Amino acid sequence: MARIEDFEALTDVAADLRTGQGYDGGAEIDYERVEAAVREILSAIGEDPDRDGLRETPARVARMYGEICSGIHQSAEAHLEVTFEADHDEMIMVRDIPLYSLCEHHLIPFLGKAHVAYVPNRDGRITGLSKLARLCEGLARRPQVQERLTTQIADVIEGSLEPLGVLVVIEAEHLCMSMRGVRKPGATTVTSAVRGIFRDDVATRAEAMRFIE
Repeated sequence: MARIEDFEALTDVAADLRTGQGYDGGAEIDYERVEAAVREILSAIGEDPDRDGLRETPARVARMYGEICSGIHQSAEAHLEVTFEADHDEMIMVRDIPLYSLCEHHLIPFLGKAHVAYVPNRDGRITGLSKLARLCEGLARRPQVQERLTTQIADVIEGSLEPLGVLVVIEAEHLCMSMRGVRKPGATTVTSAVRGIFRDDVATRAEAMRFIE
């Protein structure tokens, strides 16, 4: 089984995921409208948007949304356009992919990690390991819910690679549960999408879950 830590070529990708580099700049974001909206929110909650600490906040928030929502303007399938045949017919797993997204209900972050596994089809068609990390990042950089994000990752892999099976597991903490509402910091939500051989073959699914654990 191939795992992310076995491939030095993923070093730059891991760094991008940690630092927020490598996004498309949010070219479709209307920054002026975002800035105006942030000023209005600050005024509405009783703050002075022109005081020293807040004067540049609307512009900063606009740039932030350009970054964390850049996936809206990207094609998820484009991340898996480059494929190649390899003499490998067993499970490929990239685990512990750092994940940061924005809960669409409260616009508060949720963060955690994704584990992605697939079994190549009989043609042996695979994609670069870094592409799986890019796919997760691209789909996470938008207003999301964890359940949909999990399904979307599996859908794109299934549609692009036509593998014998796909397994996606996401573990995340939702700040909308940690800092407000029920206020349960540390609570982890786990979601999965299981397709093909991972669904039909108990032994294959159990093997994948052992690697995740």
